[in-house]
Amino acid sequence: MAANTSTSTVDWQTWQESWDRQQEWYMPDREERLRVMLDMVEAVVGTSPRVLDLACGTGTITARLLARFPDATSTGVDLDPALLTIAEGTFAGDERVSLVTADLKDPDWPARLPHDSYDAVLTATALHWLHSEPLAHLYGQVARLVRPGGVFMNADHMIDETTPRINAAERALRHARMDRAKRDGALDWAAWWKTAAADPVLAEPTARRFEIYGEHADGDMPSAAWQARVLREKGFAEARPVWCSPSDTLLLALR
Repeated sequence: MAANTSTSTVDWQTWQESWDRQQEWYMPDREERLRVMLDMVEAVVGTSPRVLDLACGTGTITARLLARFPDATSTGVDLDPALLTIAEGTFAGDERVSLVTADLKDPDWPARLPHDSYDAVLTATALHWLHSEPLAHLYGQVARLVRPGGVFMNADHMIDETTPRINAAERALRHARMDRAKRDGALDWAAWWKTAAADPVLAEPTARRFEIYGEHADGDMPSAAWQARVLREKGFAEARPVWCSPSDTLLLALR
């Protein structure tokens, strides 16, 4: 990792790849869900969309969006100072990308955005820290940001509580594989953040990040069926899964 306190000399791509590997420890099929997400962007709104990357983190979705659709533009919004620092370094000088610091639990967060409508609002592995009531409220705000005919997609952990034995079997296998990968040197969430905290450039924003969030906070992770129903109630015309794994779902809602 970079050890120079000047952000201009930091190897941001190395940080991006490190974040990807850490996330893939939890989700080996992470790239597949993102590929399907962009397939559906192309299918619904074409190859030059205006995109809102919701809870963007390091800009994972934005990076893949622009690599596939060079004429796209992206607004990334997040509150995490450390992940936004990586995103800012990664996309510095790219006029297609704007980054906004905002708390999605703040009722006025959409006012911080540079546009009042988007062709697509995309998010991945980020909203599970919200409980059901604030998540439903957020979906109402998202519905007002997506233009008619536009699309919202959320790829995340969505737990079906009606299948506890299936859930337990899947979880046991997944965690056994994660344990083997960790023994082989894979970084988990805690180890990745420990590395970030030791870096001269990321140490201060990482400290601020933990002041905001604490160690980690999980919300309710409601089922895909609940989320599709709420999205329709909040103003989307159609909503259903377009990809799923045994533990995660990519849900698409069409305005």
